[in-house]
Amino acid sequence: MGGEKKGGKNGKTKRKSPSKERSSGDAPRSKKPEKNKDEAAEMSEKDQKRKASRKVKTLKTETFESEMEDFVRAPGHVTVKAEPEDGDFVAEKRGRKRVRESEPAESTACSSSSVKKRKKVKEEEEEVRDEGQRVETMQKKKKKKPKEEKAEQPVSSKRKKTKEEIEAAKLLKIKMKEEEEKQRWRWWEEEKYEDGVKWKFLEQKGPYFPPEYQPLPDNVKFYYNGEAVKLSPAAEEVALFFAQMLDHDYTTKDVFRNNFFKDWRKEMSLEERTLITDLNKCDFGELFAMHQEKVQARRNISKEEKQVIKEANQKIVEEYGFCLLDHHRERIGNFKIEPPGLFRGRGEHPKQGMLKKRIQPEDVIINCSKDSRIPEPPAGHKWKEVRHDNTVTWLASWTENVQGSFKYVMLNANSKLKGEKDWEKYEVARRLKSCVDQIRAQYKQDLKSKQMSIRQRAVALYFIDKLALRAGNEKEEGETADTVGCCSLRVEHIALHPKLDGEENVVEFDFLGKDCIRYYNKVPVTKRVFKNLKLFMDNKQGGDDLFDCLNTSVLNKYLTSLMAGLTAKVFRTYNASITLQEQLKELSNMSDNEAEKLLSYNRANRAVAVLCNHQRAPPKTFEQSMANLQAKIDSRKEQLGLAKSELKQAKKELKTSSDSKLQATLEKKKKAVQRCEEQLLKMEIQATDREENKQIALGTSKLNYLDPRISVAWCKNMEVPLEKIYNKTQREKFAWAIDMTELDFFF
Repeated sequence: MGGEKKGGKNGKTKRKSPSKERSSGDAPRSKKPEKNKDEAAEMSEKDQKRKASRKVKTLKTETFESEMEDFVRAPGHVTVKAEPEDGDFVAEKRGRKRVRESEPAESTACSSSSVKKRKKVKEEEEEVRDEGQRVETMQKKKKKKPKEEKAEQPVSSKRKKTKEEIEAAKLLKIKMKEEEEKQRWRWWEEEKYEDGVKWKFLEQKGPYFPPEYQPLPDNVKFYYNGEAVKLSPAAEEVALFFAQMLDHDYTTKDVFRNNFFKDWRKEMSLEERTLITDLNKCDFGELFAMHQEKVQARRNISKEEKQVIKEANQKIVEEYGFCLLDHHRERIGNFKIEPPGLFRGRGEHPKQGMLKKRIQPEDVIINCSKDSRIPEPPAGHKWKEVRHDNTVTWLASWTENVQGSFKYVMLNANSKLKGEKDWEKYEVARRLKSCVDQIRAQYKQDLKSKQMSIRQRAVALYFIDKLALRAGNEKEEGETADTVGCCSLRVEHIALHPKLDGEENVVEFDFLGKDCIRYYNKVPVTKRVFKNLKLFMDNKQGGDDLFDCLNTSVLNKYLTSLMAGLTAKVFRTYNASITLQEQLKELSNMSDNEAEKLLSYNRANRAVAVLCNHQRAPPKTFEQSMANLQAKIDSRKEQLGLAKSELKQAKKELKTSSDSKLQATLEKKKKAVQRCEEQLLKMEIQATDREENKQIALGTSKLNYLDPRISVAWCKNMEVPLEKIYNKTQREKFAWAIDMTELDFFF
């Protein structure tokens, strides 16, 4: 084999033996560029990890091989060497083995050791490669996780506003408010027109009529007795009104169903009336499903679609929602004609379920000034009448078919006509204060009158004054629900108890008041009133009038003779406002926090609502909302307990050390406890307020019976923001009161 071969054509050199490599003190065969310290440290850490993993793998391999060796050597076992699957690799391996067997022993030993080393190196490389792949996979997973987590969370496109932007927005809001105030028509500072005149110039566009009915699509069918029936458009529209209410309690009531079916049959053709004779055999399921789909679709529309709808509605408002009143642009309140539908009523109204017919221009009377442009009716139609009456405040009028009552298009609540009417109403009520004692003395004296009509008038006035009962209006038979007021009470509506619940001379009232709201009350009265009621009820049946010698017009005529503008309704306004004034004085405390002051206000308002019988059914979501609020209260209590324990710990730490940082921490903990206590108190007050208001409607009295100047003055004196009492719409409605009320106002 001779000497060494120096580089041939391929530039290859014969490999030196391991012994020669060790003995020669030459430099390494290949020089690598030096790495910086950080990389070197990183590489050394990786090397240590690799070595550790190799040791573990080597131990496992050795254990496995020794176990297999024992298994092979064990007697009674036959060992079979499995052939590797890769044929090419086996041939190459065998070939190398045959060559080595022909070499001398020393070279064979060296060769076998080098083969082992190469094999070991190869295994190590594979391990390193596997390890690297494993690390890369782990890193990829780690990178992917945050992305997936981010994808799950809704990404907010809104960026946080800077302090400068927030400040600029506040200034812009203030500026817009100032501009709005400048443009506001301060009619209360102008001279009033002569009595009876409401305006001198009125121009309008006319009311906005709802769109015509669109027939059902072909795939939506109405079924009668299991068979599909194609209804005429008029009958189909009324059927859809009923279908839209299938998820409501109304459609389960016999009165509602009977009234609906009766009116529906009137809209049917002769053929339809002959076929459809039983409401229970009608299947409105597909109509109801279509309605539900439309409702859901409206909820799911995109922001862009909402914006398109909003813009379309705004165009309608701009065209029909304003008028010119004495050359001032005023907003109209209800400029849209109510679409047809089924009458619901309030309470147990006997006419619920009846069809409210579609209003056409031929039903509408238009009111405007002679020198204005008369509004044009929709194409193909004409107005019932055009009037020029400046003694009324309505812009359009028609008669609805269910109760035969007049409906009006009126100006918005914050308009001059509405505000002026409110102001006058409360001023009349304030004037009553100066003569109410004389009127009370007079009706007490009239209780002993020899004339039955005067006695009845005196008892009725007593009830209107003390119980804030409505006077009641005369109605034609069958025109409206069986609702009554004081003057129209029947014998069946009261019961007399000489003694009841430890009190004497108790009158028990039970009747349906306005909007079919039940009035039920047990009231102790004076002995003279009790005796008179007994007298009025003698020889009468339950359906007979209690005050058979009295009616509303007679009573109001008498009251007007006592004071200009005085009617039975003024007593109700006076008693409501004076009750609020007295209750606020009694309940309010300047040292209370804002939440407690608002609770006092609501309690005063509630006293008025109870007096006026302003009831409501508890909201459907009441129990759930209260449970949610209670959960928040419980959570806040836990936070407070934790904050107090942290404060206690901070105090202990401060005793053992005088570190300024600990003092700052203590102050933070004190503030945290105080904040939690304030929030908890606010929530508990809110829960109390909600529970007390569950069946009482505060809004009606606040907007219609309470002089707003009482509330404005209270807010100013108690340093409570007016926004906490009145929302934006209500503040616009009472702009006159807000502007003119001083701190010392007293009703």
